Amino acid sequence: MNPPTGSLVGERMALDVGPVAHGGHWVARAADGRVVFVRHALSGERVLAEVTEEHPGYLRADALELLSGPAAERVAPPCRFAGFPGELAGPRGGTCGGCDFQHVAPEHQRELKAAVVREQLTRLARLTPAEVEDLGVRVAELPGSVSGWRSRLRYTVDAAGRAGLHAFRSHEVVPVDRCLIAHPALQALPVTAEEWPDDDEVAVIASSGGDVTVVEPGTTVRERAVGRLWTIPAGVFWQVHPAAPDAFADAVLDLLDPRPTDRAWDLYGGVGLFAAALSPRVASVVLVESDAGAARAARSCLADLSNVHIVRSTVERFRFSDAPDIVVLDPPRSGAGSRVVREIAAAAPRAIAYVACDPAAFARDLATLRSLGWRLSALRCFDAFPMTHHVELIALLQPS
Repeated sequence: MNPPTGSLVGERMALDVGPVAHGGHWVARAADGRVVFVRHALSGERVLAEVTEEHPGYLRADALELLSGPAAERVAPPCRFAGFPGELAGPRGGTCGGCDFQHVAPEHQRELKAAVVREQLTRLARLTPAEVEDLGVRVAELPGSVSGWRSRLRYTVDAAGRAGLHAFRSHEVVPVDRCLIAHPALQALPVTAEEWPDDDEVAVIASSGGDVTVVEPGTTVRERAVGRLWTIPAGVFWQVHPAAPDAFADAVLDLLDPRPTDRAWDLYGGVGLFAAALSPRVASVVLVESDAGAARAARSCLADLSNVHIVRSTVERFRFSDAPDIVVLDPPRSGAGSRVVREIAAAAPRAIAYVACDPAAFARDLATLRSLGWRLSALRCFDAFPMTHHVELIALLQPS
C-alpha cells in the first residue's frame, strides 16, 4: 500500500535520541516538534531513522545507522534478524519484532526496564518521585541465560507455507530460521525447514517436565513448579521462562505473608499455580478462571487440595459469598480494569498481590486503587523476558 500524499512514511531524518519509553523504543523529536518513537537506538546517540508510521501527534521510526556514538551500552545483536534493519541478513530480509533490546548490554536492559516502570508509576499512577524512590525499583535477573530461555514459541505460516516470526507491528512473516531466545530443544526442531501448507501457525513447547513437542489438538505437556508436577493442555497459559513460576509464586507468598485462617482469592487463576502455592498456608482458596481448558486442568492438577475451590467464571461476573483476607490478582496484559479493582477493594481484603506483565496497565489499575484509599507497599520486578522490553511486576497493595 502506498503511503498517503504528503505522508512522512518512508522519509529519513536525523534524530537525537532521548530517554527510553514503554514499548521497546526511545523518544526523539522531529524537526516539526513531534515526538518520534524510534527503535534500535539508545539514549545519547544521533541516528538516521526511517519513518514507519505517522500519527497526528507522533511518529514511529526505525534507526538505520549511527550518525554519532555508539552509546557505551550498545552491543552487537547476537541475532541476525535484530538490530538496524539496514544491517540485516537473511533470505528475505526483514526485522523480527520479537526482541527489542538485543542491541543493549544485558545489565543495561534491566536498568531500562526499571526506568520504564518508574516512569509509568509517576505518569499514570500519579506517584510522586519520592514515593517511587522509596519503592527502590530494580529489575531482578532470573536464573539462566539471556538466550535459550523461551520454552514456548508460536510461528506464523505465510502464504507460501513457510514458518517464521512477525515483523514489528506488521503481518509480514520474517523467515527466522533460528530464534536465539528459544529453548535449545526448540531451536533444534525443524519447523522452519519444513513447509506447512495446511496451517496458519505452528506452536512448539519445551516443557520443564521434559516434553518437547509440536503442538497438535489434544496435546498435553508436563510442567514442574511449586513442588508439583502439572499435566496441562498445551494451549493453556503457562509462563514461558522456566524459572518464572517458582520465582513469582515465592514473591507472592513473601509479599502476602498468608495466615492459617486466611481465605484467599486467586483471580484469573489459570491452571492454579498460585492457588497451589497458597493452599498449605491458608484456610481456603477460591480460584476463578474463565478459560474452560485451564479450569479443567486446575481441577485435575489440584484434585488433592481439598481447600481449593475452582470457579469457572469471568472475574467480572464472579459473585462471592465470603469476603477474602488476601487476593492474588493476575490479569491479562490489558489489566484488570476499573470495575474489577473496585469490586476487589469493596471486598476489603487486607492485602492484594497484583501480578502484572505490563507496567502501563498495572499503573492504571494502581491509580484506581489509590483513589479508593489503597497504597503500593512493595514492588518486585523480574526480567522474565530477556532481550525484549517486557518486564514482570509483582506488587503488594494494602489499604491506607
